[in-house]
Amino acid sequence: MLSNQFILKAFYRPFWLFCILLIAWNSSAQTYIKVKGKVVDAKTNEVIPFASVLIQGTNRGTQTDLNGNFFIETSPQHPSIKVSIIGYQSQTKTFQTAKDVQQLTVRLQSLNTSLDEVVVKGKKDKYRNKDNPAVQLVRKVIEHKSMNRPEALNFYQYNKYEKLEFDLSNISEKFRNKRSLRKFDFVFNHLDTSKITGKVTLPMYLKETISDVYYRKNPESKKEVITGDKMTGLGGYVDNNGIKLYLEALYQEVNFYDNNILLLAKQFLGPTSPIAPQFYRYAIIDTTVYKDVKCITLGFAPRNTNDQLFQGQMLVAMDSSYAVRKVEMGFSKDINVNFVTDLKIAQEFEFVGDKGLMLTKDDLIIEFNPLKKENGMSLFGQRSVSYHDYKLDLPIEASRFEGYRTEVLKDATQRKDDYWSQARHQPLSTKEMGIYTMVDSVKRVPAFQRFMNTASFLMEGYKPLGAIEIGPVNTFYSFNPVEGLRLRLGGRTTAKFSERMAFEVYSAYGFRDQKWKYFASATLSLTDHNIYTYPIRHLRLSYQNDLKIPGQELQFVQEDNFLLSFKRGINNQRTYNQVWTLDWLRESKSGVAWSAQIKKTIQTPTGSLTYENGLGQTVPQLDNTEFGVGLRYAPNEQFYQGKNYRIPIVNQYPVIQLRYNYSPKGFLGSEYEYSRVMAQMYKRVNIPPLGYTNLTIEGAKLWGKVPFPLLLIHRANQTYSYQLESYNLMNFLEFVSDQYATIFFDHHFNGFFFNKIPLLNRLKIREVASFTGLWGSVSDQNKPSSDNQLLAFPKYANGDPITYSLDHRPYMEMSVGVENVFKILRIDLLKRLSYLDHPNAPSSLAVRFRVKFDF
Repeated sequence: MLSNQFILKAFYRPFWLFCILLIAWNSSAQTYIKVKGKVVDAKTNEVIPFASVLIQGTNRGTQTDLNGNFFIETSPQHPSIKVSIIGYQSQTKTFQTAKDVQQLTVRLQSLNTSLDEVVVKGKKDKYRNKDNPAVQLVRKVIEHKSMNRPEALNFYQYNKYEKLEFDLSNISEKFRNKRSLRKFDFVFNHLDTSKITGKVTLPMYLKETISDVYYRKNPESKKEVITGDKMTGLGGYVDNNGIKLYLEALYQEVNFYDNNILLLAKQFLGPTSPIAPQFYRYAIIDTTVYKDVKCITLGFAPRNTNDQLFQGQMLVAMDSSYAVRKVEMGFSKDINVNFVTDLKIAQEFEFVGDKGLMLTKDDLIIEFNPLKKENGMSLFGQRSVSYHDYKLDLPIEASRFEGYRTEVLKDATQRKDDYWSQARHQPLSTKEMGIYTMVDSVKRVPAFQRFMNTASFLMEGYKPLGAIEIGPVNTFYSFNPVEGLRLRLGGRTTAKFSERMAFEVYSAYGFRDQKWKYFASATLSLTDHNIYTYPIRHLRLSYQNDLKIPGQELQFVQEDNFLLSFKRGINNQRTYNQVWTLDWLRESKSGVAWSAQIKKTIQTPTGSLTYENGLGQTVPQLDNTEFGVGLRYAPNEQFYQGKNYRIPIVNQYPVIQLRYNYSPKGFLGSEYEYSRVMAQMYKRVNIPPLGYTNLTIEGAKLWGKVPFPLLLIHRANQTYSYQLESYNLMNFLEFVSDQYATIFFDHHFNGFFFNKIPLLNRLKIREVASFTGLWGSVSDQNKPSSDNQLLAFPKYANGDPITYSLDHRPYMEMSVGVENVFKILRIDLLKRLSYLDHPNAPSSLAVRFRVKFDF
């Protein structure tokens, strides 16, 4: 060890200082050896994912990815690694210290030796839970997990720093030299080698968050106050906040002890769930000492490698607590999950003040590749969380938990560099610091702006032209039996025009009916942000004169969408609707949304639809005015916001909607007096590993004497697409009610059965089943007759009825199908189960399609 005197002399003698620094630099240059390797089965040569790779003589290590690859750095003082996994003999490899980069292939032999009276064998041999000490151990972990979770404490709080980074991984020279990228060559100055994969990466996105988290047990509440929020963005080309929320949904905070772990917007059965031993294999691999605590290394893996389960290892304390002190896990390489080539979760737990086990390390790594190619270019994302300033079992005032579950301070996004340099738990690397400036530079390149404008047009359907946008493109051309060829052109203003005001217009022309249709709206934002940013609070005035299918209120697409032009059967019963609407909407981050509406509608029948009263007289049009109020409750709901749509990010909470409408006779020419109430509840029920169910229950009732166009017309579907919450084998206008109840049941098995069928499991397709039931009726006063002078139910040209009321039987249909075909397609085989005697009712099996992107 150098004396203080020598150090002092060195500082006063530059020559000696230079020599010391030179020696130190040369030493540091050779401090680490990079080891790249692959672990395979010695007999079959198949890759072995999630094998443990430990540097001998240290507690540092890693795991192989889904393709059996690993990357690790070590020093010449520790020139060997130990590789181990369930069902294989451990193997130690020593490498040469003279080489800076090592390439290794580790071939593991299948294990067939007895361990504490349990035979641990290769994956082709019989595995049993009975008398298996590994299963007995995991049952102890499950039994004690309520005491080892942080939620066992009455109170806790901490400061959290979260970093989410995305890199373009495996950058090749061929990619760098592409002609189209020459104007972006400056970004390659930020290339780096990942310390996790050993691949060349290019940083693309960085998000940092500083927050204070508070928890109390009784009544149970958890609140996060975000004090700092910083991220790269793409300006006005995409919704940065929507991307942030979507990425947060993919990279959910993982609680290892949860029975069901939410990740990639899906739920996976956790390895410590009470039913986990029925679906996981467990094996005791080794004993080790972790931070002065003697632990058992317990391995776990899916019994069926295609199932949506985890694979990895946990260190279980060898004491009465049975606490998990460390876990590393991910997916099997055969798992039925799309686009993910690698996933790793690494967590470590330590006692804080001898009061409770708390997270000290929390990393989640996911590598995405559309084709899941091992050596292809991919998107590499890493979420790293660190925790400081734990305070356990110290009372927290009740006022701290008031308000939203997640609160963002007003100046959180405006923090300066000085704040971040002090608030970060660890400094950013040089590469990470460069992401912000690099992205800003990219946005200023004209070629990038042209590319984003084109991509936005193709994906979102709108073409930006300064302060306005032209679109949506999928409505420019369509066709139907009444209009024939229909051409439409429209657009709307953007935030560049005004943050508070927005205008939208379109005009369309039908070449068969030779009529113009048009729409115009003006929206005033009642917040300090634009009308598309959640939570929305706005006032909108609109007028529309267009062709409609009675009873069709499409939520997410325009009715004149080109793809919806293709319909089965007779579908020329239409109306020309003139609609004046004044809407008020107020959403809140608590999930409560209020709405109010005044709507005047004039309906004029066209096509084969006519309005005739009980005396056989033709009625030219129907005039009514409605007042409506609505309530929507969706706890903790978040959205990804697109240009002309937003997609709810499904969570575990129900979505409840209530609506009341009233029409006063005589007001603004309204011809009838009636009131109507509607209630709906949607809930996703997760049942890992059996998949999940989307369940919708809906009911409505109408009071008053009204003609059939004002009754509750049920949402039929005559297109060839499978539409959610619609009756896919019902004809337009086939059923009306003044009171009804309905259920939509749609279950996704996530490949639970197909995963177990040889050859079929390689296709990664998944099973789906649905059932729809509708119960309803029309009261006597609303059934057309010569006495009440109500409009007669429509009929076909040959005199057969088109429209019916439900009798004492429900309308039912069901389907079975497969999804994830080519990773994007759902195909359903449907069967209508009742009212098969109706004219033009589909009586045989029918096939419907739906495009669906999912992990």
